[in-house]
Amino acid sequence: MKVAKKRKEALDKVDRNKLYTLRDASNIIVDFPKPNFDPTVEMHIKLGIDPKKPDQALRGTVSLPHGTGQERTVLALCEPAKQDEATQAGADYVGLDEYIEKIENGWTDVDVIVASPSVMPQIAKLGRVLGPRGLMPNPKSGTVSENMGQAVSELKKGKISFRVDKYGVMHVPIGKASFSGEQIFENGKEMIQTLASMKPSGAKGLYFRSVYLTATMSPSVKVDPKTVVSEK
Repeated sequence: MKVAKKRKEALDKVDRNKLYTLRDASNIIVDFPKPNFDPTVEMHIKLGIDPKKPDQALRGTVSLPHGTGQERTVLALCEPAKQDEATQAGADYVGLDEYIEKIENGWTDVDVIVASPSVMPQIAKLGRVLGPRGLMPNPKSGTVSENMGQAVSELKKGKISFRVDKYGVMHVPIGKASFSGEQIFENGKEMIQTLASMKPSGAKGLYFRSVYLTATMSPSVKVDPKTVVSEK
C-alpha cells in the first residue's frame, strides 16, 4: 500500500517501539507535517482501574493551562437574576424557558450546557435529548453551579470534563498541533496530575498503564507511563 508523503515524513520522526518522555512526545507531535487544517492533539491514557466498581468509574474536570484551542459554544440555563452574569462571562446563549422548548424540539447546536441548581428540576425532562449527546448538566462535570459567571468563564477558557470508558481508558483533547511543544506538555502534565490526585484507593498495581499522544491524521507517540507523574 502506498504511503502518502506527509504520512511517511511523520513516520520518520518517531520510533514506534520507543517510550518517550511526555515532554519529548509533545515536541514530536507538534513537529509532524500538518494537513490543511489545525489537527487536535489528544491524550489517551489506560488506567489500572476497574470502571465497573462505582468508586473507580472516574470522571471529573480539568482546567488546562493553555486551553484546548477549540472555540466552545456555551448555553447557560438559569433564572433571570443570573442571566446578565452569564452573558457578561461570555455565554453564547442565555435563557431558560425558550431554550427548554427549543431543546424539546430537537435543538442541540451547542458544545456545552451549564445550569444553575435551582433550574435543574425544570430541565430534568431534557435528559432523554441531552443525555445521549453528553450535554446534560451535571455537578461532577462542573456544569451545574451557583456561580454562573465563573462556570461560564472557565468553560470558555478551556475547562473540560472527562470520563473513563468501560475499558479504563481516558480520551481527552489537550490542544492543537499549532501549539508549541511546551504548551502541549504543560496541558498534558495538568491532565496527568489531575488523574493522579484522583487515584482510587482500590486501584492495584501500576496506575498509569499506557499513555499515548495523537494528532488527527498523524501517528501516535508512546509515552513512558512510569515517568509521567515525576517528570518536570
